[in-house]
Amino acid sequence: MSETAPSPTSAPSRTGEAAIFAIDRPHPNLFIYYALSLLVFPPLLPILILPQWFRYHTMRYRFSTEGISMSWGVLFRREIIVNYARIQDIHLRSNFVERWLGLARVQIQTASGSAGAELTLEGLREFTAIRDFLYSRMRGVKDHPAPAGSAAAASEPELAAVLRDVAGELRELRLALEARRSPPQPDNSSHV
Repeated sequence: MSETAPSPTSAPSRTGEAAIFAIDRPHPNLFIYYALSLLVFPPLLPILILPQWFRYHTMRYRFSTEGISMSWGVLFRREIIVNYARIQDIHLRSNFVERWLGLARVQIQTASGSAGAELTLEGLREFTAIRDFLYSRMRGVKDHPAPAGSAAAASEPELAAVLRDVAGELRELRLALEARRSPPQPDNSSHV
């Protein structure tokens, strides 16, 4: 289930951000999903359920002002950290069983060069709010106005004048560099 990107104006509210920062574990339905998915191999269920149980019980999420981290594992601990600035794309995925349980996976892709997702947040019920939050963070949407001295506040005539001044200075610099590079030419007009 992939959904379209929200508009930049639909940034999560401050209370929505607080709720997202408070998420640190997957929903309990994720373990039910793991168990149901293992029913495909009934003879192996007693062996395969143990790793899934450890994965579920050790899985932790952390949303900070800089990025997201996810960790899991008992014997082989693994942690993935993704800064908001590195996020390139966000996908929501869920199969029939996940939708029935009210869960979805948020797949976060970065410019790392891999074809798959860099980080997949599993077992989330607040997946659309998390997706909107991540979109607002990756695009740098802020709730406060831009400072008065920013370039966006400058008028077009002022900006055009500054650009003309910069172009003139660059032209003078180029001519000065060309004059330094070329050797002095002998003056042939003084031969009499």
